[in-house]
Amino acid sequence: MKPDSMLTPERIRDMRAAGWWQDRYLFEHFEAAVTAVPDRTAVVDHRTESGIRHALSYRELDARVSRIAAGLAAVGVGCGEVVSFQLPNWWEFVAIHLACLKLGAISNPLMPIFRERELEFMVDFAESRVLIVPGRFRGFDHEAMVEGMRARLPRLEHLFVVGGSGANAFETALLGAEVAAPAESRGAARPDPSEVMLLMYTSGTTGTPKGVMHCSYTLDYNIARVIERCALTAEDVIFMGSPLAHLTGFLYGMWMPLVLQTAMVLQDVWQPETAWRLIGEERTSFAMGATPFLADLTHSEAAPRYNSDRFRLFVCGGAPIPRVLAENAARQLEISLMAVWGMTECGAVTMTGLDDPPEKVFGTDGIIVSGSEVRVVDQEGRPLPAGEEGRLQQRGPATFIGYLKRPEAYDVDAEGFFETGDLARMDADGYIRITGRSKDIIIRGGENIPVIEVENLLYKHPAVADCAVVAMPDERLGELGCCFVTLNPGAELSFAEMIDFLRQQGIARNYLPERLEVVEAMPRTASGKIQKFELREIAKQFRRPQVLKGAS
Repeated sequence: MKPDSMLTPERIRDMRAAGWWQDRYLFEHFEAAVTAVPDRTAVVDHRTESGIRHALSYRELDARVSRIAAGLAAVGVGCGEVVSFQLPNWWEFVAIHLACLKLGAISNPLMPIFRERELEFMVDFAESRVLIVPGRFRGFDHEAMVEGMRARLPRLEHLFVVGGSGANAFETALLGAEVAAPAESRGAARPDPSEVMLLMYTSGTTGTPKGVMHCSYTLDYNIARVIERCALTAEDVIFMGSPLAHLTGFLYGMWMPLVLQTAMVLQDVWQPETAWRLIGEERTSFAMGATPFLADLTHSEAAPRYNSDRFRLFVCGGAPIPRVLAENAARQLEISLMAVWGMTECGAVTMTGLDDPPEKVFGTDGIIVSGSEVRVVDQEGRPLPAGEEGRLQQRGPATFIGYLKRPEAYDVDAEGFFETGDLARMDADGYIRITGRSKDIIIRGGENIPVIEVENLLYKHPAVADCAVVAMPDERLGELGCCFVTLNPGAELSFAEMIDFLRQQGIARNYLPERLEVVEAMPRTASGKIQKFELREIAKQFRRPQVLKGAS
């Protein structure tokens, strides 16, 4: 399958004429680094479970990329084909993605937390013939999970296992491939920068994950703008604790250092004390992540031991940063702090600046990067004056090029503005502040929780008559899930029973609600729709999740 994008010749013409899109396939950045600095460290990963540290130079990484590309080509992977891989922040993730680009294939990274329900949909929807998983990660047997799903994945032909012991072990079947000739000679010519090269799923308002498609044009532009706003150079070393399977990790933890021809330092399981040790020992200078990452680093007792003048900048996004946290972090850690707003569909398009005054850094989500636009509009699409809340729309060179197999969902108007689903205010200086969301999701620690999917599963429970999942505030993660239910006559449902039921449905653990409230009736409109805004107001009074051993 070669995905169809919504990219038009007119958009390519206009973006190139404006100078925002360069005639460059993203893989060329890696090739340039291999040529310019072959012996410089490219990637360092730290395996939490084994304690092993891996470090690869650009030359060593290139050799592994070539072997993996040859192995993929040997099973028929070619230009335009989707390759799915569900891996933690390990060097193998980086090498597999680069191998896909070398062949002109489309990378489809999948979050390691996904289980049967999510993985089955995503791999099947992408029509992937190849899936790569870890043998075990965080005590979970990924190979056994996929083998148990094979009958429901008729298109899946090849499963490769990192750390596996059978014939499908990544280390022998792919990494051990012979490179008798350049791997790309087996496939078609190098793709045009307009071709789809990334498929990344995101949760939408319907609860069904949508496959966001990007090309070299959109991603290359966005990487350059963040480097520009953050004033990064090859002297910087980039730390990333956010998953590479998120656009944050993918673009700014992996691709940004490749473009800078510097090193990336990857952490596979988030632990603030370990993060500080890596930041100190690997001499990292830059980090980026959602609010919980910043909060954990700020409150960690390891901070005084490992923090230094070398670590200078943290870019925080995923949800508006609480002002108190931002001020405390900047003061206690003695770092520059930048706020950012973005989406999988467009990357980071508003950011504060290094020289911005405190009221902008601590009270906004930034101003547009060069070349992009945002506007706040009313329900009729008319731009609103400064200070008024409305729908946030975005357009520019970073805007994605379509949803896989869902052209009707590509919510970009005739002017090129994308409907983000967020509500915002814009001040007189052009800085925005996200105030809420019109789309029905919860952002838990930067991770979108598909509310309707959770609700649909709960409706299957025999005790449940009605249910609604809404956000409740949390100081660390920003938002948690609070589930309101009404029960059928004579039925009972405890929090533990709800969690057990959802686990049996194979849902990702991060999607599990943190609280259950049984109510006699739901607040409803005259037409019978549940009024979730009233439930959100009720949920605001709950400051602590219910605790269930092993539920998190």
